[in-house]
Amino acid sequence: MKTKIACVASKSPVAQEGLSILLERYDFTSPEDADVLVALGGDGFMLDTLHKYYGKQLKIYGMNRGTVGFLMNEFKPHDLIERIDLAMEHHLYPLHMSVTDTDGVVHTARAFNEVALVRYSQQASNLQIVIDGKVRMEKLISDGVLVCTPAGSTAYNMSVRGPVIPIDADLLGLTPISPFRPRGWRGALLPYTAVIEVKNLDPVKRPLGASADSTEIKNVASVVVEAVEAEAATVLFDRGHTLEDRIINEQFAV
Repeated sequence: MKTKIACVASKSPVAQEGLSILLERYDFTSPEDADVLVALGGDGFMLDTLHKYYGKQLKIYGMNRGTVGFLMNEFKPHDLIERIDLAMEHHLYPLHMSVTDTDGVVHTARAFNEVALVRYSQQASNLQIVIDGKVRMEKLISDGVLVCTPAGSTAYNMSVRGPVIPIDADLLGLTPISPFRPRGWRGALLPYTAVIEVKNLDPVKRPLGASADSTEIKNVASVVVEAVEAEAATVLFDRGHTLEDRIINEQFAV
């Protein structure tokens, strides 16, 4: 049966130009009727697309019309259908974030890259880290902390010197952001089944914000993060240029 393909693009001029080029060559269907969704833009647009169409049984094939394009394939207008038919699948499992704010209200969101807690004042944050119900760090004094998936380990996590995690590893990265005490702590690799709770020890004097990809919550009292294995998002990559290859390459980049 013929693969039904839809195409969406970010609002950037470069992405819109790419969309116009593809529309001249291919007859796309609507996202509601498609098997595969082509996403034109950068990594941010790819994340937005993953969130928007999560749970709709769509395979996402990104083509880079942004800057880094880590989650994207190279933009080539020719042989698109053949490239999609030959593409390798990667399954991305999101994190679930549950935030309790200082008023006791609970907010939830999901993240394909990372959940990050960041200080909202000139004061460093005071955090307690609990893993599977056990306190593992009584107090972390830092600008914050993040939890990342393997796919997200090359994003914010890598910029704060967190470990790059192979895409098929059943691990989560827990990485401090500018740690002050304990000064030498570099973070931890945790099983994908771990339930991670971070408590703000001084929410009045040292306010925190929590973000799950592009969703942001202010005035954080505590955050619980755990992986969701119920349903994955499926992303397609050209053979020879898969997400696994890119993650390995990042560890040797200079």
